[in-house]
Amino acid sequence: MGFFSTLDRHEQGYRVVITGVGVITPIGCGWSCNSAGFRSGKVALTPVELFDVTRQKAKIAGQVHLPSHLPENQLTLRQQKRLDRAGTMLLMAGSEAFTTSGWDLNNIDSTLPLFLGTSAGSMELGEKFYRDAVERKTRRHQAERICGYQTHRQGLTLCEAFGIQGTVTIISNACSSGANALGHAFRQVQKGHIRRAVAGGYDALSEMVFAGFDSLSALSTTTPRPFAHDRDGLGLGEGAALFCIERMDDAISRDGRIYAEIGGYGAVTDRHHLTQPHPEGVAAYQSMKRACDEACVNPVDIGYINSHGTGTPLNDSAEGHAINRWAGNAVKSLPVSSTKGGIGHLLGGAGAVESAVCLMAMEGGWIPPGVPVENVDPICQFDLVHAERDCSRLPVTLTNSFGFGGSNASLIFKGIN
Repeated sequence: MGFFSTLDRHEQGYRVVITGVGVITPIGCGWSCNSAGFRSGKVALTPVELFDVTRQKAKIAGQVHLPSHLPENQLTLRQQKRLDRAGTMLLMAGSEAFTTSGWDLNNIDSTLPLFLGTSAGSMELGEKFYRDAVERKTRRHQAERICGYQTHRQGLTLCEAFGIQGTVTIISNACSSGANALGHAFRQVQKGHIRRAVAGGYDALSEMVFAGFDSLSALSTTTPRPFAHDRDGLGLGEGAALFCIERMDDAISRDGRIYAEIGGYGAVTDRHHLTQPHPEGVAAYQSMKRACDEACVNPVDIGYINSHGTGTPLNDSAEGHAINRWAGNAVKSLPVSSTKGGIGHLLGGAGAVESAVCLMAMEGGWIPPGVPVENVDPICQFDLVHAERDCSRLPVTLTNSFGFGGSNASLIFKGIN
C-alpha cells in the first residue's frame, strides 16, 4: 500500500522548509557536537549502564548522557522532577529547535500542531509501575506513572513547557515513526491545512525493549556493522530530533534561516512478513521512487543516502537490493552510509535523527561515514562510505526508514540556492 499526495507532482501546493532543528543522541546534545561527531564517524556505543544486562547476550548500546539542568521552560519544579528519559530528551530537542527557528512563541498562533513519532514511548514508566505493583507491592507514585505512560504524555509536556496549545498527533509505526511524523507534517503544510508545525521522533532505552530484541537474536553480540558480509545484528540506542517546519514563503518573508526544503516523501507498506522485509526490498524501492518522483529528482541528482542500514542480515540485504534497482546505472557513484553503527538504532527516533544528519551533511559539505567495514557485502554495488569524506556540493539527500510491520518511508531534502 502506498500513500501519495493528492496534488499533481507539478502542482505540489506550498513549498515546505525546515527552519529549526534540535537533536540529542549518544554523541551529545545539540547540533554542533552531533555535527562534529557524525562527520568524524564517532562511535558512541558503550556497555549498558541504565539497567542490568547480565542475562542478555548483547551488552552494549548507545546511551544519552542527559544534562544536569534543563533549558529554560515553563514547567513547574514538580513537573520537571516527573520527567522520564524520553520526555527529557524531547524537551531538550524541542528547546533547541524553537531557539534556532527564530519563532516567537508568544506571537505566533498558539495552536501550533505537533507531530511525534515514537516506538517505545515511556516504557520506562511502565517498567517501574510493574516492579512496584508486583515486586514491591506498593502504590506510591503509581498514579503519576499511569498518567506519564500514556502515549501522548511527552507531547503534552512539551506543549506545556513552551506554552503552545496545538493538536498532538502521535505516530507509532515502529522504526519508521520519526520519518512518518516528519512526512505527515510536511503533507499538512504542503496542502495548506496548516502554515507551520513541529515534527520529529524520539525513543529512550528500556530494559523490556532491549530484552525483547535480544530474545529475537536481533542484537549484535560483537559490534554492529551495517552492510558487512559478516554482520550479526543491530545495536540499540536512544535519542530525539525535532524540526520546525513552515511554508517557504513565510520563512522568506521573515528572513528566517532555512536548513533545507523537504522535497518529497514516500511511504509504502511491505506485506511480506511482520518482521522480515521482502528479500528484494520491493517496498523500499517504491518508497524511494515515490519520494524522488514527488521531488522531481533522479538517482543521479542524489548526493548522499542515509540508509536504514541496521546491521541485521535480512534488512541490509533487502535495502541493498532496493538501492541497486532504484539507482540503476548511477549506483556505482552513489554515496551511501548507515550512521546506526555509531549511535545504535534509535527506533522511533531513528528517522528523525537521521534526517538531521542529512541536514548537517548538506550544511557542512561532508558525507557521514559508517563504521569501518573490511568485508563489504557483495550486495553493495553502491559507494559504501566508511571513512571521513568531504563533499563540496551536496544539493539533494535521501534518508530511508523501515520498520516492523512493513512500514517503509523515504524523505528527500533539497538545498536552497
